[in-house]
Amino acid sequence: MIEKQRNEVKKSLIKPKEEIKSLPLPESELIKRAKEGKDEFFEMLISRYEKKIYNLAYRFLNNEQDAIEVLQETLIRAYRFIKKFQERSSFYTWLYRIAMNVALRKLKRRSKEEKVISLDQTVPGYEDIPQEIPDETQNPELIYERKELQKAIRKALEEVPEVYRSVVLLKDVEGLSNKEIAEILKLTVPAVKSRLHRGRLFLREKLKDLIKI
Repeated sequence: MIEKQRNEVKKSLIKPKEEIKSLPLPESELIKRAKEGKDEFFEMLISRYEKKIYNLAYRFLNNEQDAIEVLQETLIRAYRFIKKFQERSSFYTWLYRIAMNVALRKLKRRSKEEKVISLDQTVPGYEDIPQEIPDETQNPELIYERKELQKAIRKALEEVPEVYRSVVLLKDVEGLSNKEIAEILKLTVPAVKSRLHRGRLFLREKLKDLIKI
């Protein structure tokens, strides 16, 4: 009888294999297992940041195909070099650094290839990017005004010089700290603050012209 009760307690303490797999693992554990070459854990790790990397690349390059290519190359590089990740910074800081480097190289290549960029170029709207979806029960005029504001901000961001745009995006869109941005872009914190200030001023001036504020 005692042995039977002991077995029942043992069964209650041992979780089925499927249940263990379904439990969320801490990021440090995912990194550890990914470094061991376990692909399923690498996939679980990067799945947390795929949308953020895509959004960052799209807002920086303003081109859907380029953003997809940046995401793909970022993930390939992260997979290739995960064993070299020394964990002195957070994983997403490391991943963002890779993404920004890839995006900057693509922007420079594109600038050389395209001397003139048509203002009539069709680009996907912000509604194609994962973001907060406006409540359809709102006044249609408010929804229209919000979309127009998003278009104005997107257009203004296009005109912010590259050296400032990356800092503004990482700070005001991605919500990273000045220290994290400094690590990603390999700058000093004072340099980040300076570029952020100049970028915001530039953006504000452009928005005044576009939405007459």
